[in-house]
Amino acid sequence: MSRYLFLGLLCCLPLAAQAADCPPLLAQQGHLQKLRSKVDLDLCGLYAGKPLLVVNTASHCGFTPQFKGLEAIYQRYKGQGLEVLGVPSDDFKQEADDAAETAQVCYGNYGVTFNMTQVQPVRGDDAIPLFRELARQADQAPRWNFYKYVVDRQGRVVAQFPSLTKPDDPALQAAIEKAIASQP
Repeated sequence: MSRYLFLGLLCCLPLAAQAADCPPLLAQQGHLQKLRSKVDLDLCGLYAGKPLLVVNTASHCGFTPQFKGLEAIYQRYKGQGLEVLGVPSDDFKQEADDAAETAQVCYGNYGVTFNMTQVQPVRGDDAIPLFRELARQADQAPRWNFYKYVVDRQGRVVAQFPSLTKPDDPALQAAIEKAIASQP
């Protein structure tokens, strides 16, 4: 009996280690549902120890064409470990009412391959835990769609950028490179 208990505990060690290594930024949220999918995105499993760019998005915004530049950033830096997470939000009343339309804009119109979540609240009292922690660390909630947070490998916000900052902006790319160079 004790041998089976020992084996059972031994099997759980990797999960406990992963939970211990998951920064609060990701652990507080846990999971988010992928856009137009039943797949649950395990934020700790996908992003712990990796540099991350988190962006709140909207399908009907003047900044929506930034999807193209965000995808270019993802393609440029993913080989160095960068992950991008897009979080559609209707907080500024510019998101589609239908997840199929949101998915069409992201995946169809702009060819996005990084993870996108279902529509989520990103500011105020209703904000999801991920965005509450981003806002706490950055001392700034998103002021509009396509607000960008750069997170290092330890799960700390190292930079934030407003909507007007385009994905190819040298300051954004320098912050991403700093996050990539950070130690887990």
